[in-house]
Order: sequence, then C-alpha cells, then structure tokens
Amino acid sequence: MKIARLAIANIRNGKSAALSQLVLIFIAALLLTTGMTVIGQIGSFFDRKTDQLRDPHAVMIIEEAQFKPEYEQFVRSYPGVSSAEAEPILLLNGTNFLFNHSNMSIGTVILNAEKERSLSPLNLIETSKTATAEDIYLSYSFKVSGGYQLGDSFTFHYKEKDYRFRVAGFFETTMMGSQSMGSFKFYLADASYRNLADSLGESSGGRLLSATLGDRYEGAELLSDFKRAFPEMDTPNNSDYTWQIDVGTVKSTSTMTVNIVAMLLIAFASVIVLVCLIVIKFRVSNSIKDGMRNIGILQAIGYTNGQILFAFVLQFAGIAFVGSVAGVAASHAAMPFFGSVISSLSGLRWSGSFDLAVQFGSLFLVVALVLAVTLQSSLRIRKLAPVAALRGGIATHSFRRNYFPLERSRGGLDYVLALKAMMAGRKHNAMIALIMAAVTFGSIFSIILYYNVAKDKTAFIHLVGVETSNVLVTANSGENGQRLRESLEKEVGVDKVTVLDLVETRMEGETVYTNLSDDFGRLENNTAYEGRHPKYDNEISISWLIAKKLDKRIGDTIQVEAGGRTYSYLVTGFSQEINNMGQVANLTLTGMRHLIPDYRATSFHVYLEGKSNEPFISDIKEKYGDAIRDVIDVDETLKSQTGTYVSAVFAIMVVVLTSTVLVMALILYLVIQTSILKRKQEFGIQKALGFSALQLMNQIAISFVPVAVAGVFIGCLLGCLCTNPLLALLFSSTGIKSVQFVVNVPVIAAVGAVIVILAYIISLLVSRRVRHLSAYSLIVE
Repeated sequence: MKIARLAIANIRNGKSAALSQLVLIFIAALLLTTGMTVIGQIGSFFDRKTDQLRDPHAVMIIEEAQFKPEYEQFVRSYPGVSSAEAEPILLLNGTNFLFNHSNMSIGTVILNAEKERSLSPLNLIETSKTATAEDIYLSYSFKVSGGYQLGDSFTFHYKEKDYRFRVAGFFETTMMGSQSMGSFKFYLADASYRNLADSLGESSGGRLLSATLGDRYEGAELLSDFKRAFPEMDTPNNSDYTWQIDVGTVKSTSTMTVNIVAMLLIAFASVIVLVCLIVIKFRVSNSIKDGMRNIGILQAIGYTNGQILFAFVLQFAGIAFVGSVAGVAASHAAMPFFGSVISSLSGLRWSGSFDLAVQFGSLFLVVALVLAVTLQSSLRIRKLAPVAALRGGIATHSFRRNYFPLERSRGGLDYVLALKAMMAGRKHNAMIALIMAAVTFGSIFSIILYYNVAKDKTAFIHLVGVETSNVLVTANSGENGQRLRESLEKEVGVDKVTVLDLVETRMEGETVYTNLSDDFGRLENNTAYEGRHPKYDNEISISWLIAKKLDKRIGDTIQVEAGGRTYSYLVTGFSQEINNMGQVANLTLTGMRHLIPDYRATSFHVYLEGKSNEPFISDIKEKYGDAIRDVIDVDETLKSQTGTYVSAVFAIMVVVLTSTVLVMALILYLVIQTSILKRKQEFGIQKALGFSALQLMNQIAISFVPVAVAGVFIGCLLGCLCTNPLLALLFSSTGIKSVQFVVNVPVIAAVGAVIVILAYIISLLVSRRVRHLSAYSLIVE
C-alpha cells in the first residue's frame, strides 16, 4: 500500500508531465485499436454482409441473344450449388452519369424492383416517403461517395440519349455496388422498367445468372468450369457482352483498400508508441537524476531499492494503463468516422462489433512495452547506495566542458546563452531530435501519399495498372477494329492510338487477366519493373505474384490456356499492377493468335493533343457510330473513380498531421517545463541582472530550434528516401513490388519549415510561464 502511495505522490509531483504521457498513450491506443479492429473484422464483416443481403457467390451477366437454357441448367446442377436464378435484366454497356462531381463511364445492369427474387433481393436502407413514376434506386456508394441524396435528380446517358430519374432510395449489395466492381446495378419500379425496356429495344436485354454454393469460395471454380463446358463463352473476340465475378474476388477487391488504410493507422500508431517509449525513458532517467536526494532519504528511512523501483514501475505502468483504457474506449466513439471512410471505399455500411481480443491485445501491447522500458530505465536504482544518493548521485568530481564561452563567442548574448543551454542538455536534445524525426517522417509519408493520389495522380494511376490516355474507344467487333484504328489515327488532334485489350486466360491452374498490345513500348504506363514486356509472339511477361505462385523466373517457359488451346511462352519480364489483385500477364497480339488464331484487337486508347475530349468523342460517335461499341472519357472516369481514394487518404493525412502537432506540443511542453524547473536559479539570476521575460522566453525557444531543425531534416530525408520502399511493402499483397511516387522536394521543404516554425511558436508559448515568476521566487523557490 505504501508503494502505491509513493507512486501516486510521484504522479502528483509531476502532474503536467503525467498528463502529457497520458495523452500520448491515449492517441496511440486509439489509432492502434481502430486499425487492429478494422483489419481483424473487415473479412468477417464482408462475409456477414453477403449472408445478410443474401447475395450470390457467383454471378454471370450474358446478353439475351447469347443466352442458352443449357447455361442455367449447368449452374443449377453444378455440385455444391444450393440455389440459382436466371433473371431478365436490362444490360447497358457504357452508360455515363455524374459520380462524385465527375462523369463516370461504366457498365450498368438495371433490374425490376418489384420482381421477387431469392438471391440478392432489394434491401433498401433509405427510401423516399413518396413515390413517382421516375423513381430509381441506387447503391449505397452513390450516397457516401457519389454525392447523391434522396430526391436528387439522377441522369444517365446511353446511346446518345439522356434518361432522367429521381433518387427514391439507396440499397446495399456486395455485388455491383461500387465502382471497383466494373459494373453498377440499379433498380426501377415495374412500370418504369417496362417503359425503359420498350425504349431501348431487344438489343439491351440480358440475363443475370446467379448462384450460391455450400462453400462460398467455390464460386471461382464454378465460373472456370462453366467456361470449359461452354468454350464459346471463353472466346475473347466474342462480340456479345459477358461479365463474370465470384464472391472471393469481390471480397479481395472490396477489402484491399480498407486494409491498406487500417495498416496506415497502425503504422502511425506504432510511431506514436515509439515516441511514448522514448519520453518514458527520458522521464524515468530524469526523475531518478533530479530526485536522487529523495531516493536517498527513502533508502535511509527503510525503503528497499526494489520497493523504490517498483514505485517507479507502478507510476508509469499505471499511467499507461489508464491512457490505454481511455484510448480503447474512445476507439468505439471514433469508429463512426472511420466507418464512413470504410463505407465510401466498400459501398457497405460499416457495423464493426466489440472485439474483446483486439481490445485486450492493444491494451496489453502498450502496457507491456511501457513496463519493459520503465524497468530497463529504472535498473540504476538497484545499484544506488544511500550515501551516493544523498550526495545527488555524485561519487567523484564531475566537470563538464564549457561550450560557447561568453567572452570568446560571437553573436548576441541571448543567442549564445541559448546555444550554451542546448549543449548542456544533449540527452534531452537527442530525444527531441529523435521524436521530431519520427513525427516528421509520419507527416511527410502521409503528404507524399496524398500528393500522388490527389494532385499529381499519374504515378498512382499507373500503380493501379490503368493506361493514362484521354479517350478509350471499343470496337463492336474484331473485324471492325483495325479499320476503326486506322480512321482514328487520321483524326485531327490525335497524337497516337495504342492497342490494349484484356482477356482472361489460365496458367497452370491460375486464372490470369492478360493484357494484349501490338507494341507495349508505345504505352504511357510501363508496368514492367524487371526485364521487359514481350516483343515477339513467343514471349510473355507476368506479374511477380504469378511468378511467385508458379515459381517462375525470367527465362523460364509457362503454359497459357485460352479458347480451348494451350501454348508455351518464354517469360521475358515481371510486371506489377493493383488491378485484378495483381493476377496479370502481358502478351503481344501475334502471341495471342497462337491460342485464338482469328483474334483481333477491339480496345483502342487515343491520346489527344490540342483537342478537348468532349468534342472529339462527339465527332467520332457521329462518324463511326456503327463500328463503335463504347467510348469512354478516360480523364473524367479516372477523376470520378479516384475521388473515393482521395477522401480516404485525406482523412488519414488529417489524422496524422493533427497527431503530429499534438505530439510535438506535448513533448516540447514536457521538456521545456522540466528545463525551467531545473534552471530556475539561472533564470532568476538573469532576471535580476535585467533580462526581460521575453528575452528568457527567446532563449528557451531558440535553444530548441537547432534541435528541431536537425530532427525535421532527418525526418524529411527519411520521408524522401523511405516512403516509396515502405509503400511497396504495404502494397505487396496487391501485386506491387516497386513504387515510384513523385517526391515533391519543394512541398516537403515547405512542410519541414512549417513544422520548425510551429515548434518555435509552441516553445515560446510554453515558455510564457517565466513571465509570471519574480526574480526572487526563481532564485529561492
């Protein structure tokens, strides 16, 4: 009991320092618990949503003209299928509409809201109180990311005609609910659905073939076997529209970005935990040094060294426990904020539950680390004799070098005194420099990430695996493709036209999405990070994820299957991209013809020079409309699709920068307060000699400026050198091996300057305590 009283007395003697430590641990526990909760629950959250919404485990969209009854029969009779449906739909390939204040071009599926269905029934989470003939129901993504509210007007453009509706509700779905799926689905009331179907004609009809299985992750195998059973569905040059996806792919795509955001939170929480441990080590060492005589008195009146050490441990571990408990509790209050970020990325309402294992894990980790550092820093007490403690810890004479002697040093008196103070507290300064470097690195990391996602997006878009052209034109058949390309190249304002098709292939049991081009060297996005892309018909480049799975190296051969044929290619390089979870490869058009002899390209990227996208798109639709299946304004589509990621990264950057300022303020407050207490006689003498309070404040603030500059410089340097390697490590699970984000040195230098100025201002504000003390009290108190 007396040890507990001693620990409480120590806390009371340094209330402000204890409060600073408490706040730091609170922030670290809050971010750590939030990140661990999201990572621990996002997978089960998606599975629960799939079950709750009764969403299918495998989906196929097929044009009505191509659909055969045998397709439905195959799915219904497939081993493990528990239920299946083949629902008539309206299939609109290449609709355009506003999403997040930009035009998005994407495939759209429209369903009848009043039709009964057992799989993926309409699950409205918000609905209008009144009904009109123009009502449309949109996925939740349109509310959290697209900028729509109930009652808003929603217009989509399809085949040179606008269709206007009123937003009457929002629904949740795991399938086709967000832009990452490549298709959206909408619901219309029965009368509106029939009117639209009559207006569009039979060519827009389709079937939505859905299935659930006993093992949800066998959906990918079902789709693969379906293609083997019906080779015509696996012909890349098929002019009919087909789209397939399984719940495993949807889950990986939907949770990937969420996991990355959560990992960023955990990474920065780790930085703050490191800062806490450095501060605790500083405080323990400082408390022992400043309280040496008190320790000697305690030893003299009967306290053992072990009891005194345990009091120190109890003091800091108690603060860590209280701060961690508060941080864990606050993570529940903060979850709605992070839940909104998760919802914007996944298109699903986040409903994270209380995870006892995560909460206790976070609590235990922080307290255990604090306990270990406190014990290590307090071991000096065990060897401290009472006589040495009563003498203030001085066993022999100790003399220090006199840095910056006043009679020989140049510069103003305040400046020289500040430098002398800086050199006198080298250990404290090293701690501050280390902490400043850590929090500056965190800030620079988040700013580089935000700059490349929100401002100069090219590197980020290339990392995803998207070609940065201006317009993407898709021919309605391979036969028309070559003629269309030649015509596009002759258009005024066209700089170049490149080919980049995407087909699904199989490589030694793995499903791989393969890019096809006649010349990869003409593409703006060179995804090869080692070796090169193929030039000849017997060559292939594969992603490093595929290379790792299949144990392939450059120079090896790999068997590729498509269109019912197999061919062996020579691996010439490794590529990377986030799209399709990194399961990608690259072939030349002539190489693809080993598998499909009559293959012809249909996707053409157009790069404009001196001409705007909109008039160009209008011109080619008018001239070549009969040969074109779809035209996409790539610039506008990328703008709308990246808007969601910009919001998420901006939220992370705000959290990091706010935490940086708070941590910096707390650390400077702790150190400056300690400095004032230790140098009170020195300040008292200076004030008696005529130094003003402002001069003393400047002395204190200036003494920390060189330290802050050194720490900020190291943090900025580490940010410049280490951000890309760390991002590559962070994105490695998505198929990325090398990141080349733009490091804007002027921006980083400006951020570093702002941090140094803030440190100086905070130091001045904290030093104001000197103004309220008299010279007499500073000397004798």
